Amino acid sequence: MKYAINFFILFIFISCSSSDDTNSDTTTSEEIMYFPPNAGMSWETKSLSSLNWNENNVQALLNYLELKNTKGFIILYNGKIVLENYFNGHTSTSPWYWASAGKTLTATIVGIAEQENYINSNNKVSDYIGTGWTSTSITKENLITCKHLLTMTSGLDDGLGDNVSPSNLQYKADAGTRWAYHNVYVKLQDVVSEATGETWNNYFTTKLKTPIGMTGYWAQSNDFSVYWSNTRSMARFGLLALNKGNWNGTQVLNTSYFNNATTTSQNINIAYGYLWWLNGKTSYHLPQTQFEFQGKLIPNAPNDMYCALGKDDQKIYVVPSRKLVIIRMGNAADGSNFALSGFDNELWEKINAVIN
Repeated sequence: MKYAINFFILFIFISCSSSDDTNSDTTTSEEIMYFPPNAGMSWETKSLSSLNWNENNVQALLNYLELKNTKGFIILYNGKIVLENYFNGHTSTSPWYWASAGKTLTATIVGIAEQENYINSNNKVSDYIGTGWTSTSITKENLITCKHLLTMTSGLDDGLGDNVSPSNLQYKADAGTRWAYHNVYVKLQDVVSEATGETWNNYFTTKLKTPIGMTGYWAQSNDFSVYWSNTRSMARFGLLALNKGNWNGTQVLNTSYFNNATTTSQNINIAYGYLWWLNGKTSYHLPQTQFEFQGKLIPNAPNDMYCALGKDDQKIYVVPSRKLVIIRMGNAADGSNFALSGFDNELWEKINAVIN
């Protein structure tokens, strides 16, 4: 009888322990972060009902996205796809440009090169690419460090267009004293290439693109490269960011650098890190203006959100408190813009109606 009772207890224990924890619709507070395989199209999904999200408001969100010229839209929860939709002739394999959302790719690669001891972001840019990369005096040029390029505080004139040839990189203020959105950040790609002895594309592919299973390519636009990929590849990068540089147990980018990249990097525009935008701050600056706006960057979005914002509403929203990554690719929702637009706040109103 004693053995029968023990067997019964063991049976109950095994039965309870073998519950279906691989079911993608099972949500627990201890759920392990999911990472899609690096090869193929396999990617686990999560139902809205399992998250207790409001399914009745999904169609209004999708209608809004289509109306606002969206091409690709993805919501990940804990790494799994909850919504994935394509509009206006776009498909899951169609490439689209990241625009300035791709600045965060550059910031990430700089961090990787730094952790491999190729560069020190506190060093001046001319240590790596030589002097004469601007048309300022050597004294003023040598004030500009790699970190100034990461934080948009080079002091170079942002009113002269996208061209980053030396003649177009002119002095406006001492480095570190003025925040201005400027394409001069692409000089960091030259810094990485010179320091590592590899082409930018090769180093990017080896250290970031391949390790997290991204597809895509750099295409030349004016004097700099813009990244193109499908929407899922943008989501993969967002998932890496959600996990502070870790991809399925491999620390692609060290956590310390990533934390610095996604917190206030200087005291002029407190809503800006290392080429990442930061929500939840008390003020922010926008491209092409020196005006300080009061309040949060995107009032309807969670305070802890950090995001990559690209021209004409390319978006990577990362929300650690909600385990969310949200991707939007497409043409400008309304008028053309450089980063933030009224669309961000309107979109978050529609998203909140679904996830809250």
